[in-house]
Amino acid sequence: MIILKWLNSQLLKMEWLFNLIKLLVENVFGLSIEGRLGGSIHFFIYDVIKIFILLSVLIFMMSYIQSFFPPERTRKILGKFSGTLANILAALLGTVTPFCSCSSIPLFIGFTSAGLPIGVTFSFLISSPLVDIASIILIASIFNWKIAIAYVVVGVILAVIGGTIISKSNLEEYVEPFVYSSKVLENEQEELTTRDRIDFAKDQVLDIIQKVWLYILLGVGIGAGIHNWIPESYITAILGKDKWYSVLLATFVGIPMYADIFGTLPIAEALVLKGVGLGTALSFMMGVTALSLPSIIMLKRVVKMKLLAIFLVIVVIGILIIGYSFNAFGYLLM
Repeated sequence: MIILKWLNSQLLKMEWLFNLIKLLVENVFGLSIEGRLGGSIHFFIYDVIKIFILLSVLIFMMSYIQSFFPPERTRKILGKFSGTLANILAALLGTVTPFCSCSSIPLFIGFTSAGLPIGVTFSFLISSPLVDIASIILIASIFNWKIAIAYVVVGVILAVIGGTIISKSNLEEYVEPFVYSSKVLENEQEELTTRDRIDFAKDQVLDIIQKVWLYILLGVGIGAGIHNWIPESYITAILGKDKWYSVLLATFVGIPMYADIFGTLPIAEALVLKGVGLGTALSFMMGVTALSLPSIIMLKRVVKMKLLAIFLVIVVIGILIIGYSFNAFGYLLM
């Protein structure tokens, strides 16, 4: 138990890094981390370095595993199953793909054009940006393992239920015709060597870091501002645990934004530290990642308005239920 606590504090929460940055801020900059400016600088440097270290290591590991499951092989695996089991498998496969919502849409097109039921592809589409292994570790590093596991469970359940509802609703006619006529590569991917897989994983790390670094900096910057400059009374007056509309407001505020989970986690962390309910913070995070405006615009190009509206209603209601549930019972996970 002592060893596990040490590993959790030093590898995940990186207390060694926290203390190192504290020495930097106090001895080099001459600022106390208890003050606003010193605290903001410490929060920013510590969170940025921690997130980039964890993100690089985790994306490398997951991409190496993902190299064994290229899109064609994934499609064939999903094609062997039907019904709710297929939705569950699609949602679980979505958790091992470190893609944002926009990146997941080309795979959605490929799966649908290959003949997979649209409900199965929607389970993948919901799960992929919302839950992945990297986000689990990062949530655990910021909060704890109970919250991380609970977040994954509810994210997968939302993906399964959403895909199942769409499957049962027989909405295939509301997918744009060109999606079904898209050409699908049927050739098996050439077997990769260990060196190929390592190169693939390194390329994935560089590619994803290039895509998300700005959002991480913005997210951590906003988080530092919330944590050290905005009085707790102001935040709780708007998003406090006692405000019935806080989850609703956080969800819809998040939708117009575009970022992935790595950029929104520092904001969620700062909000919770300021007294905002855990469910409210997670609802904001889920609204940004699963329902970002750019991804909705992209999805509108491949599905018709009725299917898009049903998808949005399902996901929004799911996020609201999750948010209010975490606000009500989140104290059990803290």
